[in-house]
Amino acid sequence: MRPMHVRKGHDASMDEMAALAPRLHQFVAVARTEHMTHAADAIGVPQSTLSRGIARLEADLGVALFGRSGRTVRLTREGRTLLRHAERALAELSTGIREILGDADVLHGRVGLAFLTTLGSAAIPRLLRDFRTLYPGVQLDLLQGAHAVLLDRLRSGDADLALTSPLPDEPGLVAVPLDEEELRLVVPAGHRLAERDGVALAEAARETFVRFLPGFGLRGTVDAWCREAGFVPRVAFEGGDAETLRGLVGAGLGVALLPVAHHLLVPGVVELPVTEPRTVRTIGAVWARGRPLTAPARALLDVVCSPGRRLLGS
Repeated sequence: MRPMHVRKGHDASMDEMAALAPRLHQFVAVARTEHMTHAADAIGVPQSTLSRGIARLEADLGVALFGRSGRTVRLTREGRTLLRHAERALAELSTGIREILGDADVLHGRVGLAFLTTLGSAAIPRLLRDFRTLYPGVQLDLLQGAHAVLLDRLRSGDADLALTSPLPDEPGLVAVPLDEEELRLVVPAGHRLAERDGVALAEAARETFVRFLPGFGLRGTVDAWCREAGFVPRVAFEGGDAETLRGLVGAGLGVALLPVAHHLLVPGVVELPVTEPRTVRTIGAVWARGRPLTAPARALLDVVCSPGRRLLGS
């Protein structure tokens, strides 16, 4: 096969792109590991073959993509630029292949589901039990994390569907509300408010709070409710797990606004309904607008949205 050279100032042709595609896979492997031997092992090719492929790619493009020190490499500025676009292109290609395979066989495809950390104890296990009863052959790729991470995984194609809150208002994403979740003011047993049937959030303005880290959907939501109640919370701790925060409240570190613990009895804490403002968030299903759902992903969405079903119901 004759060498391919991409001419500067020239839009690459389909033939040129076809020649580049396998080398981009090699390039991404080296960029991620920053080591020729480790990258060769990761993609299952001889190290000498990988080195020649990278050298050919650099020659074709006319730029150095890596700075070298033995078998250890570092991306150049041009290499970092190419990596950003190459990962996106390979993710789109992977999504296309998964879509084809998934549409071909809904019973034996796979689906990537991303979900909020707070849904992991009850809502997601219940959903997956129901789904696997109907589609036992579908493989599930699960990701639990913060709201911002879930949306990033949708945009990159690493997840097909996300269950999250707040619902994004973004042109590239589709969001469908599914359920509402109440948050209550959690205080230590023996706290001055603990015997109350309900409390206005403004009554906690002088309290110290434990809350979620930035990137978690509840962080922005709780901050907005506090602003509505007329104060900015003083913070003793920020974390990424609701049950850790609940335990710290029980230890007397502060108070917190947390989802109702329907299935969890935590000693030493009291949950108080908030009378104002209305501390209820909407949880929904989100997916990428420009990337059609695979058949398994559509099947999972159908189960989530089935009539009479509540995501947070018992």
